[in-house]
Amino acid sequence: MNSKQLLVAAGSLGLLSVALGAFGAHALKDLLSQYGRSDTFELGVRYQMYHALVLLFLGLDKSRQHGRSALLFLVGIFLFSGSLYFLSLTNSTALVLITPIGGTFLIAAWASVIITFLKSDKA
Repeated sequence: MNSKQLLVAAGSLGLLSVALGAFGAHALKDLLSQYGRSDTFELGVRYQMYHALVLLFLGLDKSRQHGRSALLFLVGIFLFSGSLYFLSLTNSTALVLITPIGGTFLIAAWASVIITFLKSDKA
């Protein structure tokens, strides 16, 4: 994944995070309250935004290769936040085991970032 693709992905995920947050707070408020899943939905939005920002910073770092980290972050966001959105909107626990797998991908992505920085000759 090159820097431009990473920046586009980061911007898209950030935009989607704001849109989902607003949609959840207004249009989906009754449904999320009915299921008692407002906090769950908000957690998905929050983690999506945190990691969209990380992808943005990685995309701006032209001195390092972050393709593996970016891919791990993207999969982690999709699985972690996606499974929380599914749970929040359907109240179905069918994908509940996907959430920790997504979290594991996010942890692996952070580890990959650390390894990339440690291997770098740049300060």
